[in-house]
Amino acid sequence: MKWSLIFCLISCTALLAQTPDALAILKKVDENMSSENRIFVSKMVIESRRGSREIRAKSYVRGTDQAFTEYLSPSREKGVKMLKLGDELWNYSPKSDRTIRIAGHMLRQSLMGSDLSYDDMMENPILHHIYDAFYLGEEEIIRQRCTILELKAKKADVNYQKRKIWVDTEHNLVLKEERYAASGKLLKSTEVLEIMQTEDRWIPKITHFKDELQNQNKGTTFIIEELQFNADIPDYIFTKAALK
Repeated sequence: MKWSLIFCLISCTALLAQTPDALAILKKVDENMSSENRIFVSKMVIESRRGSREIRAKSYVRGTDQAFTEYLSPSREKGVKMLKLGDELWNYSPKSDRTIRIAGHMLRQSLMGSDLSYDDMMENPILHHIYDAFYLGEEEIIRQRCTILELKAKKADVNYQKRKIWVDTEHNLVLKEERYAASGKLLKSTEVLEIMQTEDRWIPKITHFKDELQNQNKGTTFIIEELQFNADIPDYIFTKAALK
């Protein structure tokens, strides 16, 4: 009996030693994706039952609390601007020449008919500050061996109480993700279709988003066309005056 117990303890210790450190993996993902600031040009391809349309934009991001986006095309959206300052989001429309504050439940609404909400678009979180991470297993995604992690929110005031992510530990990238409500209901899913190298890091180039509660959309594909990390961004960009 004594030797059985010792053998069991040794086996459990060996198994724990082989289990990847979920928190360490998540921190590497955060380190790879974070920067003091960045500028990028992107394109959204929104596919619905009525067809597809493309929207291009240029975004400026500083840290996790400041972001500015200007829409470049098509003509209907050209000139629309969004500014994030901390927990506040402001939207400017050139057609009405008005600036409005988007708050509360409005942040969860669809961004220009896409599968992304305003919250999703302006989100730039340091995940390990918000979630506890747990190892679930391994799986292959786009020919990359991925570690599967479950993320559980540390606080109640988080948009997604649980996330399940597939991490390419070679490039420190999330290649697939599922985002859940507190009830356990699946709200959003994302899958990276192509990655690219910029400077000394790898990032998602093409990502497909799906709002699992919106059946009329086939999904939204988000494409990074240009990206510059640690770019020099003037302070005035992150002011309400820049909206006009």
